[in-house]
Amino acid sequence: MLLRMAVCARLCGAGQSRRCRRRQRHSQPHRDSDSDMDMDEEEEEERVVGKPKDESDCGSSCHSSGAGVLGPPRPQSLLDLPPELLVEIFSSLPGAALPNLALVCKKFRQILNTETIWRRRCTEEFGMRDDLRKMEIVGMSSRDLYVKRVNPQVKSGRFMKLLPDYEHMDYRDVYTHLLYPYRNILGLWQPDIGPYGGLLNVVVDGLFIIGWMYLPPHDPRVEDPMRRRPLFRIHMWEKNKAMVECMYGHKGPHKGDIQTVKKDEFSTKCNQTDHHRMPGGRQEEFRTWLEDEWGRTLEDIFHEHMQELILMKFIYTSQYDNCLTYRRIYLPPCLPSDLLKPGLFKGTYGSHGLEIIMLSFHGSKAKVTKLTGDPNVPAGQLTLEIDLNRPLRLPDLEHQRSMEELSRLVLGVHEEVQRGLQAQDAPPEPAEAAEGSDTAPPAGVEDVELGAAACSSASEAQPFVLPLGVMARNEVYPRTCKMCFYGTGLIAGHGFTSPERTPGLFILFDDDRFGFIWLELKSFSLYSRLTDQLSHAQAPSMERFEAMLRNMQSWTS
Repeated sequence: MLLRMAVCARLCGAGQSRRCRRRQRHSQPHRDSDSDMDMDEEEEEERVVGKPKDESDCGSSCHSSGAGVLGPPRPQSLLDLPPELLVEIFSSLPGAALPNLALVCKKFRQILNTETIWRRRCTEEFGMRDDLRKMEIVGMSSRDLYVKRVNPQVKSGRFMKLLPDYEHMDYRDVYTHLLYPYRNILGLWQPDIGPYGGLLNVVVDGLFIIGWMYLPPHDPRVEDPMRRRPLFRIHMWEKNKAMVECMYGHKGPHKGDIQTVKKDEFSTKCNQTDHHRMPGGRQEEFRTWLEDEWGRTLEDIFHEHMQELILMKFIYTSQYDNCLTYRRIYLPPCLPSDLLKPGLFKGTYGSHGLEIIMLSFHGSKAKVTKLTGDPNVPAGQLTLEIDLNRPLRLPDLEHQRSMEELSRLVLGVHEEVQRGLQAQDAPPEPAEAAEGSDTAPPAGVEDVELGAAACSSASEAQPFVLPLGVMARNEVYPRTCKMCFYGTGLIAGHGFTSPERTPGLFILFDDDRFGFIWLELKSFSLYSRLTDQLSHAQAPSMERFEAMLRNMQSWTS
């Protein structure tokens, strides 16, 4: 401890130089070995902090006659460094550490008022790109730009009386009162809306933190881009105060609140729910919601069961326009051995429309988890499970059109899998009966080798066509595929009653699209990759990601 204090003292310019201490040591008639060792350690510490061996800071009396100092004096502490160098050093430190650094001395406190330091922290830690000074030059506030971007039909003058004063705002205020306090809500979240779930992405957008709800394209256009709707936003209202606003409804932003319930969970609350109501009452709200959700009117939907599902979803989700709870979710980790890049996809689910799912890989298994769900199979459940050790080779096009041929192919593998599971559950045979008998290889060994060989190198594209009698929401699907695997899909009755896994065929079309044929339902689901850039969403580890998947299933089980 004393040695550290001595080094720190020399860094700050205090204490004797090494040459003075050496002369003092030689003048002492009696020296012990401990003092020599201490001197050696001090010299080593001086070399670590970069102090020259022959330099002295105790004055000219410590120099021999005629000796001069060559070159400019070297700084003895951080206080001796030029301000521009200190700005560069402080800019590389985490923003959370800078307030404590300002307590060291007046010089540090003055330098930490430099805008360059805080602008770099806003950019590197939170990805903030907008220039506050540039916004002042063009005479347009960030809120004007935001209103035009979200709803071009709304004139920004409507909100002029609510505009904050950005002229006297600096990056330090934005970092201290906006970005850092709300840093823990950035990333991907799943709203707790019963079986329907959802996907929320909280990002830094200019001078705002915005919560975007991601919505699938209108059914059945699965390859169209995702739609986004702002649910809330947080921005600087005064120099040292941030404001939360609810964006739900058709009357513009209004007062809201955000509470962090616990780690990886937060909730939003609207304080002016009258902004969510429409003059025409519930009927007008339903027509507007239906046009936004499905891109059509109720008269255009002739299927009676689909009409019931749509009306049920509207009634259920309308209960959550006042308060919502969100739980954090992560993007799946990506490994070089994965069959394709894991991530988020949108897929067709019959009368339920398009839903958002997550594809992840776990050794020899590929799992597809619902982020949005329906009353039959809710969000968070494992909708598909693919056995990568059991690839299937499709017959020629003529035989592919036969549902009987496809069923025979898939069910043959399914029965083999069931026998293997039963053999694992059966008690082991006695040792006497096993003697002299031919030992068969463990179930699945040959399949493991075959699957590994199939996954290591993608097969050449082969023709693909859906069997006759298989229902598909989107008749436009790829006519060639790369690989096929045996898998199971989760089906259930209304209210997630009597859930069971049924066999099916997983078809890999390309790096961004795959499909699944549900044998029992005689239906086809097509999945297309979600290409939006999602920040602050990577899983810390595979263990954390798998724990998240287990928690998601428990939320709706």
